[in-house]
Amino acid sequence: MLGVVFMVASTIAFAGMHGGVRYLALEQHLHPFEIAFFRNFFGLLALAPWFIRRGVRPLRTQRFRLHVWRALINVVAMLLFFMALGLTPIVQVQALGFTAPLFASLLAIVFLGERVFLWRWGALVVGFVGALIIIRPGVGAIDVGSLLVLGSAATWACAIIIIKLLSRTDSSVTITAYMVLLMIPMSLLPAVFVWQWPNGEQLLWLGFVGISGTLAQMGLAQAFRMAEVTVVLPLDFMKLLWGAMIGYLAFGEVPGATIWIGGFTVFAAATYIAYRGSRDKAVGQAQAVPEMEAVPAQIAPEPTSTGAEQESLRTDVPTTPGKD
Repeated sequence: MLGVVFMVASTIAFAGMHGGVRYLALEQHLHPFEIAFFRNFFGLLALAPWFIRRGVRPLRTQRFRLHVWRALINVVAMLLFFMALGLTPIVQVQALGFTAPLFASLLAIVFLGERVFLWRWGALVVGFVGALIIIRPGVGAIDVGSLLVLGSAATWACAIIIIKLLSRTDSSVTITAYMVLLMIPMSLLPAVFVWQWPNGEQLLWLGFVGISGTLAQMGLAQAFRMAEVTVVLPLDFMKLLWGAMIGYLAFGEVPGATIWIGGFTVFAAATYIAYRGSRDKAVGQAQAVPEMEAVPAQIAPEPTSTGAEQESLRTDVPTTPGKD
């Protein structure tokens, strides 16, 4: 039950952050690059107690260069996503953002050599058809914001593949620590070229964006630790409901039927891939148990992170923490 509560709270926090980014870009005329920097800066402040408690231990790694690449790709995905929020209605951005695990699934097939089954190809086709329903090419001009979201989703998919590689040797604590610390200077660089000093009201909103984004990610991770993926994952669709409410109340946005239909199609396809991946993984682990029981405890390999930590790094879950 608590896992469900954390998941719902996470969707509210994500939608609130998206609304804050759109308000700052659309009404306060702050550049998305600067918003992204403050998102990371205030996010670090929210995680300060966590860093104080753990010290420098999480920073021990043999793969620093790969962490740098992961953070750089994360920043690019975030910049594209925030630019899209300044141009395109919230619900449309959120709906197209669900394509990230579809892109990640394709990349995993190409670069990680994951086995391909007919059900996965079918789900991928259905998911990308849903994206086309939202964009409606040939019906009207394709807005730049939609293209930015798809670019962000594809970029984030690359980060997911790197996370999968890093998780083989580093714990999720180490991966998170380097992400937070490296993304601040990396996001500051593009922000410098469009910098304007925020006033008091803007700082409050920037603080809200940074803290709500961090709380959303923490709630998401906690939800997957406390409940089965198949239980909490469908609730991620609630982001669209909250986003529609915020868009209507704050910006007068009314999403059309094609956005809802396309968004549900993309989300359903991504959720199905996650569900089948989770089920197949569970079956594989169950079949491996007799073999593992034969391994003496003193020579059994020690995991790089706990099961709960690894669960937060699932690459088949249709969420967008990296962009957010």
